[in-house]
Parts: sequence; structure tokens; C-alpha cells
Amino acid sequence: ALNYEGSVRLLPPHSVRTLLTSTLQLLCHLLHPWVFREFIYCQSGSLFCHPPAAEMHRFKMEVLTAIATWAITSASLNVPVARQLLGGICPRDTAELGDRLSPAAKVYQPGTVEFTNASIRWSNLHAPKPNLVVIPGTENDVAETVKFANEKNMPFLAYNGVHGAITTLGKMESGIEIYLSQLSGVEMAADGTTAKIGGGTGSKLVTDTLWEAGKQTVTGTCECVSTLGPALGGGHGWLQGHHGLVADQFVSMNIVLADGTLQSINETSDLWWAVKGAGQNFGIVTSVNVKVYDIEHSDWAVETFIFGGEKVEEVYQAANEHLVKNGTQAAEVINWSYWLNNPDADPENPIILFWVIQEGVTSVDSVYTQPFRNIGPISATPESGTYLDLATWTGIALDSIPCQKVGLNNPRFPIYVESYNIEAQRKAYDLFASSIKGNSPFNNSLFMFEGYSNEGVKAIESDSTAFAYRGDNLLFAPLITYLPNGTELDQKAATLGNQLRDIIHEGSGRTEQHVYLNYAFGDETPKEWYGSEQWRQERLQSLKTKYDPNGKFSFYGPIA
Repeated sequence: ALNYEGSVRLLPPHSVRTLLTSTLQLLCHLLHPWVFREFIYCQSGSLFCHPPAAEMHRFKMEVLTAIATWAITSASLNVPVARQLLGGICPRDTAELGDRLSPAAKVYQPGTVEFTNASIRWSNLHAPKPNLVVIPGTENDVAETVKFANEKNMPFLAYNGVHGAITTLGKMESGIEIYLSQLSGVEMAADGTTAKIGGGTGSKLVTDTLWEAGKQTVTGTCECVSTLGPALGGGHGWLQGHHGLVADQFVSMNIVLADGTLQSINETSDLWWAVKGAGQNFGIVTSVNVKVYDIEHSDWAVETFIFGGEKVEEVYQAANEHLVKNGTQAAEVINWSYWLNNPDADPENPIILFWVIQEGVTSVDSVYTQPFRNIGPISATPESGTYLDLATWTGIALDSIPCQKVGLNNPRFPIYVESYNIEAQRKAYDLFASSIKGNSPFNNSLFMFEGYSNEGVKAIESDSTAFAYRGDNLLFAPLITYLPNGTELDQKAATLGNQLRDIIHEGSGRTEQHVYLNYAFGDETPKEWYGSEQWRQERLQSLKTKYDPNGKFSFYGPIA
């Protein structure tokens, strides 16, 4: 260590460790003996010495380089505290990890194109900040990476479709990203009743692969999301009116737990209840076996309506009366709508883009569409196709604009309700319209209204899974899209999103908010994500204590 007089003090290893783990104030102790060898002129047994001026100048010039060398090599290999404080993944750590993984695994460090591509997210707001990317080549690679992270006291986080935008992800300020992209694939079972899906498989690949085999299952609606990401939070899908949520399709799964063990679990495990709605808190699913079904209907049809904002009350009253029908919407029918700016249709205010979708027909039954034609839309466009066309019709296909990762902030503010409250719809529309007009930084935002059939969802007992909101009929979520431009703008976006949600909540007449975890903003409570019933909270806490007592899986909608 160099004191203020320019004297050099040689510190023994135990003193170095003490300084490092307590204050890190004497950074010069980081220098290894080989750095000193040319300019230490102390006599044997002397504690302080004064090297010649020329050598002292040379010493000072090498100090910064030596400090950097230490920071990325020596100290972090021995002292976990240093690794945390300096944010680091040491080169020797990286090599050690690589030796433990399969030949197919990939490890990328910051500064490489591969690292950047693997760590980009759909929303930049409070995104996690990994400083090492591991792309496992096998399921066991995931287990080895988790074990390694635990040994080095490093945080870790699984990446999949990267559309989760919850702000709690931002609590990961360093650590290992485990990107599951290579664990992708769909394998049909010989009996045709189940399929094995890799943990990193995208929804579109599942849909397309099964369709070619004359099969289908429930996946998320958006083609660019993963299969497992939505499923672990419940997972809504086009076919849920028949078969329930995405999570309801689970038959068994391989999951890496917090201690790095790779286990196979099914309905006999006490963890089974938790992974169907709160799964992000308990492990990394590396593969899953799901139920698959014969394609019952190849034909699907849609009628797309565009309305001006003056029609809000009429449109959603018609939806209540002819589609939602107090939660009895037909299993083959879906209502879906957005509010968004479209200057070609209305240069002044957001339009209402409303879809009526029906399975098993080539044109939507007029009993569902005529009430909307009677309102007087700007346009009404019927189309027919197959199940594979639904994402394109609703603007959430793999190549659609909302699916692209272009550096935006995309916070959502979801809430479940039982029906459209007409007064609340008007109040929310007026606030939304005034907030995204003209040069507003939020002018590319949209308000989503998802009206799936819930027949299959409600057919499953509510207490049988951690997903708490089977009794709700509609899912709303303002999506406030904007270019990042500082914390003040972030706060304005959060304020707007929560104001819109509060309007809907007030109109629902409920005391507590029901929040869809997969769309969550991050300022909600665990009771709002997982249900306010005391027994639910206690069961989740008990399982968390058993399977993840140290809170390794606590970046996405943490239970506590």
C-alpha cells in the first residue's frame, strides 16, 4: 500500500483480505508481488521504504493498471465480497464455468456482439443487468450454471422470450443470465396425447409444429413470446375456452431448483400447485410435457371493426350483451380490442380497433357481428383463415411491430374485471386520448382489452393452482410505449398507467385489484399478483421457504 508520503507498505495476505472485505479503501494493496519486484528497495525486515524518485514515478504509472488487473483476476477469485462490489465475473471464473458445461453451451461476456444480442429485452424500463450470458446446450447445463452461481455468490436469472417487463427485474444489477434459446424443440409422444417442449421454445414453433401433426395445445396469443414464460404465470391463449390456461396443460416437467438440482416433477409433487401460476419464484423449467389435442376445427374467421372514440359506450355495451354475457361467452368466440392512434382513420383521437373472432366457421356468425355493424363503424372487414392466422389478424405475429425489440420502454398496468363498465370505459378513453395526442412521448401507446372465453378456465377448480383469478372474464392493460428519456418521463408513464388502471378498478366495484402477473408493472403487491386469500399467501410462503429459502428466484414478481 502507498501512503501519503510515497512510502510503500507491504501487507501480508491476511491483512489484504481484511482491508478488502471491510472498506476497500487502500486499493493499492491489490498489487501482486510481481508488480513490486523492480522497485522495492527495503532492507530485510523493514516495514516502510522510500524508493528513488524515478522508480516512484514508474510505480505510480503502473498503479492504475495493476488495480484493474486485480479487479478482474486475482481478488475476485478469493473474496466473494470483492466480486459483488466490483460487479464482476472474473476471467478465471468464466473459464471454470465453461469447463463444467457441455460442448454445445456458449458463454458470452460484455463487449461482444453475442452478449448484446442475447441480453436485449423487449422493454428497457428497469431491465436486469447481467454481466455474463450463458446459453445452455443441455438441461444439465442449466443446473451446473445455477450451482456455479451459488458457489460464487452470484445472482442469476433465466431469459426466454424476454417480454416480461415487470420492474422488479431491475433488482438484478449484476450476475449471470441463463438464456434458454438452445433448449428449443417439440417432440410428440408416440400415443399422440402429449408433447415434450423445450424450456426455451417459442410459442410460434409450438403452434406450427403441432399444427403440421394435426394437433394443437394452448399457448400464449403473441407469437414472439416463449411457451414457458407465460405458462408459469398462468398463461392466456386462444384455446382456453376449450382447455384452460397454458399452465393447465402441464403433465410433467424438468425444473432446476434454487440449489441447482435438476428434478422431474408432476402432480404428485407439492411444488406442482405453485408452478401453475407462480412458477417464476421456484425454478427454471428446462422442459415440460403438455397435453395436446386433435385439431377440431381448421377454419377460423374474424371481423375487424374500426370505430371512432365517440362510440365507446355503444361498442362495449354491445360487447357485454352479445359476447361476454355475464361470463358465459361461447368457447369458440373471442372479443379483442385496442385503443390506439391511427391518423388515417381518425387524425384527432385514438380509434377503437375491435375484433370478433370465431372458431369453426368461414365467416363470423351475424348474431355476434350485426350488433356492431348497427353501431356504425368506420370500417368492417371480414376475413377467414386458420388458427395460424390469429396472431397476424390481431397484430401480434412474429414480424408485427409490437413484437420487435427496438429500445423502447413498454410498461403495462393490467387488471382483471368481470365485465365492461361503460362509464369507466368512457372516463379511461378520455384520459388516454388526451395523454397520447399530437407530440406526446406516449403517442404510440395502446390500451388492450382481451376477452377470451373462460369456459375451460372455470372448469378447473380455483384452489387447484397458484393462479388465483379463474373467475374473472376480461383482462385489460394499458401499454404505455415511449423512448427512454430519463426518470421524470418514466414517472409520468407510471402515473398515467396507474391512473388508467385506477379508473377501471373503481368501475369494477372491487376493493382489491386482480393483476395478471405476466403483464404486471411491478408496483403491485404479492396479494394482487397471487390472490389475497390468506391460505394462498401462506401456502406460497411455505413452499418458498422449503424450495428457495435464500430467495434466489426473486426477480420476477417476488412472493416476498
